[in-house]
Amino acid sequence: MLRFKNLGSGSTGNASIVEAQCGLQTTRILIDCGIGLKELERRLIQAELELSDVDALFITHEHADHVGHTRRVAGFLGIPVWMSQGTWLACDGLDWGFSGSQINVARDTEVFGFGALQITPFTVPHDAREPLQVRLSDGSVSMGLLTDLGHVSAHVVAQLKGCNALLMEANHDTQMLRKSGYPQFLKDRISGPLGHLSNDSACELARTLNHPGLGQVVAAHLSERNNSPEIVLECLSRALGRSADEIWVAAPDTGSDWVSVS
Repeated sequence: MLRFKNLGSGSTGNASIVEAQCGLQTTRILIDCGIGLKELERRLIQAELELSDVDALFITHEHADHVGHTRRVAGFLGIPVWMSQGTWLACDGLDWGFSGSQINVARDTEVFGFGALQITPFTVPHDAREPLQVRLSDGSVSMGLLTDLGHVSAHVVAQLKGCNALLMEANHDTQMLRKSGYPQFLKDRISGPLGHLSNDSACELARTLNHPGLGQVVAAHLSERNNSPEIVLECLSRALGRSADEIWVAAPDTGSDWVSVS
């Protein structure tokens, strides 16, 4: 059995918990750690979990809203951490105080197993040193987690084809961003090829990845100033040919409900 829950998504902090069960073995991995220890504990309790239930961390890239609390959380729990070599170097990892065995290097398309999970990292176009996103599987079904990318590459599509569930970025509405009060350099960064995914691009990707076995789609990393859940739901509803109540949007402070992948 495979299931996941976003714990918070957006510039204020990102984290998602993915759980796999195989027989009597249960494995839980936290994807990104942009939420502080106490708040993370509170959100896990709301998910009917405890901090001690987290078995490992996977960090997608070095931006603070994804990696900001890794040192404290991983240090407190003593759990293994995966990230790319580029992310490790960008975070000045030698000063983190982790043991050598606690840090593991993840590489593009190199599948690794951890407990009941099979994890496939893959590179994405984003303005970080070596950003990775992930596909996760329990051996029967799989889910894709995709946030923080400026455009959809052929490599991204290839890695996510056939997924049974998706948590994917729909960051901004192009018109809202253009008319926003953001300085031009920030608009250019967000909308650029190494920035964040627009609604139109996200919906085109959803349309490309749609197949009879695709279940729940959760939109994530929405800009609070340059997007709205209503716009995203309408766009994805059209792209997937589903009613809006079959698509979820992860909130910045509460994330999403648990999603069972089937």
